[in-house]
Amino acid sequence: MGVWKARLLSTNLLLLHPNAKHVCWRSTTTTTTKSVSWSVICCVMLFGLGLISLLTGHVASHLEWYSHRLRHRALYYSTPDGRDHAPIDIWESQYSKYYYGCKERGRHFRPAVRERKSKGYLLIATSGGLNQQRNGITDAVVVARILNATLVVPELDHQSFWKDDSDFANIFDMNWFITYLAKDITIVKRVPDKVMRSMEKPPYTMRVPRKSEPEYYLDQVLPILSGRRVLQLTKFDYRLANNLDDELQKLRCRVNYHALRFTKPIRELGQRLVMRMRKMASRYIAVHLRFESDMLAFSGCYFGGGEKERRELGEIRKRWTTLPDLSHDGERKRGKCPLTPHEVGLMLRALGFTNDTYLYVASGEIYGGDETMQPLRDVFPNIYTKEMLAQKEELKPFLPFSSRLAAIDYIVCDESNVFVTNNNGNMAKILAGRRRYMGHKRTIRPNAKKLSALFMSRHEMDWDTFASKVKACQRGFMGEPDEMRPGRGEFHEYPSTCVCEKPFMDDLSQDGFRPPKLAANNVTVNGGGNEESVRKRSGRMAST
Repeated sequence: MGVWKARLLSTNLLLLHPNAKHVCWRSTTTTTTKSVSWSVICCVMLFGLGLISLLTGHVASHLEWYSHRLRHRALYYSTPDGRDHAPIDIWESQYSKYYYGCKERGRHFRPAVRERKSKGYLLIATSGGLNQQRNGITDAVVVARILNATLVVPELDHQSFWKDDSDFANIFDMNWFITYLAKDITIVKRVPDKVMRSMEKPPYTMRVPRKSEPEYYLDQVLPILSGRRVLQLTKFDYRLANNLDDELQKLRCRVNYHALRFTKPIRELGQRLVMRMRKMASRYIAVHLRFESDMLAFSGCYFGGGEKERRELGEIRKRWTTLPDLSHDGERKRGKCPLTPHEVGLMLRALGFTNDTYLYVASGEIYGGDETMQPLRDVFPNIYTKEMLAQKEELKPFLPFSSRLAAIDYIVCDESNVFVTNNNGNMAKILAGRRRYMGHKRTIRPNAKKLSALFMSRHEMDWDTFASKVKACQRGFMGEPDEMRPGRGEFHEYPSTCVCEKPFMDDLSQDGFRPPKLAANNVTVNGGGNEESVRKRSGRMAST
């Protein structure tokens, strides 16, 4: 490890062995070597070269052009029409200017139902940390719209692992939330006293299945709401289907990207930290390491800490009684293990970021502390956290509340030039979706499945070979517009319905490359997919 680190930091960044094997994929086929005359080999090679020249034209000039591009340390990917390899700037997408976030209501979107005419009051108890609750709040608004219900400002989770007793108004601007969504649904701060006094029974409480379709809410939840007038849905996280009508998906975007604004104290401190990063460097990378003990224990992975690590993480893992026993090596090969801070640094250097780049690290308490972080600091000395940027007096009011601290990290990460995720957690997905919606700001997601094998064999190759293989592994994981396709992943990570193409999409970019076309945004539901069926589905709300 010391040899690797020393050679990485040297000016030529050479590693151990020049004869490396490509490890982004592996072949299990065993071949036997046979003696073949050199004349036959030369004939075959010359024939192949002639055939390539015949099919592709000026091979030499093309290779010269390609090598010229490589000297500029760019990544490449094939455009959808297959015409050429378009360069990828590691700091920003050259195609982001061709798209914009679109959230507007359609012509047939009905006004919000007034409180007196609604079907009842919907109480929501969210679950999890800040961003898991954010997802629950977003879906709660959509469910209230489906049911024609009056939404009561959701309750936040005070019993989760993070033990944060913050209420909605401590984290989000409640008045802004209510006002911004007034055309979509009616929201109140609490159930009116006269309604509570008139109830013969306490509010009915139920938990709906995960990923429930709108029909489930209309068939199973609405009758209870209509009969009891006040209904509470508990553990409300991921309780609504991923694929919905375009109008409901755009409502999700209005909630998540506009209505859920943090409180003024959180926004002000977050922006101050952004300004302090900008004073040191005109652009910076934000890295969400998510290398805390709970995340590592939940993953079931092993990170080289010996028996001490196995014992400590094993005890934490017992908190989740339903988790199965996992193979450490199997999980790593499947790409389910987060990268170590050192591996994140190596990936970024290999992609082309220089060691004078400024990094903002968003994280809780890193497992292993300074010892775990030191290899990353060796690669990128200019590392900062909110604790380093903020004065003690500024941060003191937020210290007892993990969700408010997470909100500050959220702001600094959102404002960064490049955001690097290190897991498939809620913050990583929600911020990735927001950055796509806000202009496809560069978001890098490690291709952990391929990178894990590459890191294991990195001592077998020199630095240039390693860097080339990292770039190859990361194609399709750099946050380019064409990575977003309807139906891919969770909607809050890939909000395809809410990203539209600008009118001049057909114009060529300055570099001569045509921007990639996004796939059609209309969602196919139950085999329908045409405009009429989608409109009918979005119209099937609870009748007033």
